Amino acid sequence: MQDAGAAAIELNIYLVPGQFDITGADVEERHLEILAAVKDEVTIPVSVKLSPFFSAFGDFAHRLDRAGADGLVLFNRFLQPDVDVERLQVTTETELSTPADAKVPRMWIASLAGKLKASLAATSGVETSEDIVKYLLAGADVVMTTSSLVRHGPAYIDVLTAGLKNWLERKELTLAAARGALAVPAGVDSGSYQRAGYVAALEKAKSTYAPM
Repeated sequence: MQDAGAAAIELNIYLVPGQFDITGADVEERHLEILAAVKDEVTIPVSVKLSPFFSAFGDFAHRLDRAGADGLVLFNRFLQPDVDVERLQVTTETELSTPADAKVPRMWIASLAGKLKASLAATSGVETSEDIVKYLLAGADVVMTTSSLVRHGPAYIDVLTAGLKNWLERKELTLAAARGALAVPAGVDSGSYQRAGYVAALEKAKSTYAPM
């Protein structure tokens, strides 16, 4: 790929540890081995596209960063089969992502922003320019989308970029000033920060639903 002119490589590692004798540590080591093998062969930047299914994702992100990953792409979506109860069959249709899919990657981007040398790329759940803005505020260096272009066509990228430009102008912000504005602050424990948010969400839910 480098010889063909690629400016960078994204390693899309699709590894589902279905065997019972494979440990979480084994899965992490396999990712690190793949990254090291590719880095040994090329000089262009190499990013790693990951799933969120690691027991301690923050630690693993730091390990990939120390191993030389130039970027982390959050997150890959594994195939999620469904069941047809009438035909008694497993179905494997591919579903396009929705904004609801952005919450987990956005949370981790906000937690990791400013704490790694690697760039952070957001993928999944981008449908409107507002979704792009949310990712940028969380700290994403790059925002990616496929589903919205499949739904609306390639020209829809102009709608997304125009919406982002309009938002920046309305808020009188530069892209650099917006990026990471709502990330977990430096020096703050991410776990404690998220727990505080969880408590606040419960209090809000209580005030919203308790009268019912």
